[in-house]
Amino acid sequence: MTASSQSSQNLIADVLVIGGGPAGCWAALCAREAGATVILAEKGYVGTSGATAAGNSSIIDAAPGAPRDKAIAQREAKGLGLVRADVVDRVLEETYIQLNRLADWGYRFPTIEDGTPWRGSMRGVDYLRFLRQRLIKNGVTILDQSPALELLTSDGIVSGARGVRRVDGEGWQVKAGAVVIASGGCAFLSGALGTRNLTGDGYLMAAEAGASFSGMDFTGQYGIAPLHCSVTKGIVYYWATFTDEAGTIIGGKGDRQDAVAAGLKNGRVFAVLDKASPRVQSGMRGQPNVFMPFDRQGIDPFTQRFEVGLLYEGTVRGNGGLIVGDDTATEIPGLFAAGDAASREAMAGASSGGGGPNSSWAVATGRWSGVNAANFAMKIGLMQAKRISRGAGGADLRAVGSAQADANEVVIAIQAETLPLDRGFWRTADRLNASAAALDTVWQDALDLQHRIDPIRAREILAMAATARWINASARQRKETRGIQRRVDIPGTDPEQSGSILSGGLGAIWAGSSRAKRQESRP
Repeated sequence: MTASSQSSQNLIADVLVIGGGPAGCWAALCAREAGATVILAEKGYVGTSGATAAGNSSIIDAAPGAPRDKAIAQREAKGLGLVRADVVDRVLEETYIQLNRLADWGYRFPTIEDGTPWRGSMRGVDYLRFLRQRLIKNGVTILDQSPALELLTSDGIVSGARGVRRVDGEGWQVKAGAVVIASGGCAFLSGALGTRNLTGDGYLMAAEAGASFSGMDFTGQYGIAPLHCSVTKGIVYYWATFTDEAGTIIGGKGDRQDAVAAGLKNGRVFAVLDKASPRVQSGMRGQPNVFMPFDRQGIDPFTQRFEVGLLYEGTVRGNGGLIVGDDTATEIPGLFAAGDAASREAMAGASSGGGGPNSSWAVATGRWSGVNAANFAMKIGLMQAKRISRGAGGADLRAVGSAQADANEVVIAIQAETLPLDRGFWRTADRLNASAAALDTVWQDALDLQHRIDPIRAREILAMAATARWINASARQRKETRGIQRRVDIPGTDPEQSGSILSGGLGAIWAGSSRAKRQESRP
């Protein structure tokens, strides 16, 4: 079958995928290979939108045997008690298979000095362009510049979504047997490269349908960037020396972000990539976007100091997201999640999954969600077009932009409780409690905006407000320091708190160590 429609605004398919990054592309491709008709709706343009498209991305290419065992052990060590070895094994096996398929399809991996393909790195824009071409070849319908604004449900089962087309402001609707949320994470418009469209929209839509979250406490992730620059490609700083303004070396325990954050407490921080050998320097130059800011300013980053700061990356490189089972199904029938939209605790634990873990997770969960969504939809069959569906949220597709100044103020208020280092990086009960009260007010302000501004922006703001509240409630519940959850007032790690913190709700936020412990989460 092929996707059918009465017009470009009203479509029917077996599977709707929301989000066109790697996870969404793999989900759509694999659902189509499973025999489903598939529509992929992307907020931007499939191939250029999202964090992966903005730069190179590492990926874990681990063959079975010793390489796989080593990779699993590394994940477990960095996960600080939350990684599941069986999940990592399944993810790496699936990634290995799909990387082989990419090679068979003709994808050109970078090569090492002897000409051997190196499959541990992907140039984002090439990778996504290749996947886009594959989607078109296989008959997937792509809706570019078509952000989804709310899910459709029928008798408690997710049955599609509706949204707006950027090009003409017209609404669109897709009735589907199953939906895959692959819309990425949330960085709260921090300015980090590739995150402009990553405002937690999929989280909001799923929550409105009744879904919940895990790992939102592990979102204190910041990327190092040259001052006044958006590029947060952290791998180059493995070879950096950090100093204060006087030239004194900054270092000590913890990762690179910890060193920079500690230095920023006292003033300006500078870096120089002086530990990189000529061979490493040459390899780094394979990521031209990293060096463009330096080249424009006439700076040689290998010999000259440059000032750096930290940009918040939230759930894009943190690990929080929708709760999914091993089949990537959420708690809501007909709704699946993949990539950064799903919690990655089982893969990355309490540490950042940025780079290889997240990229591998996107491939594996993309495939699983696509296949399982297709199977779910096939059971519904032709009934999907006949079901009476209703919007699960409060999206107003006809709203106009008459309150933009108010909208700007709400965004600033959300960012004030999420982006500063003393809110997201170093957390204390007092500051978390103060933020909780402020965010409750911000949530009401965001609700009030829904019918007074452009619907796309209205939903972005509401999604950021909701995501900030889930993060805050989860961080208050985890009364310890573990990985990127840094409680300054409780610096030790508690072995009794090695489980997950779940969260959810909209008007009334809850968070607890199990779903049975739904509560307002006020200490």
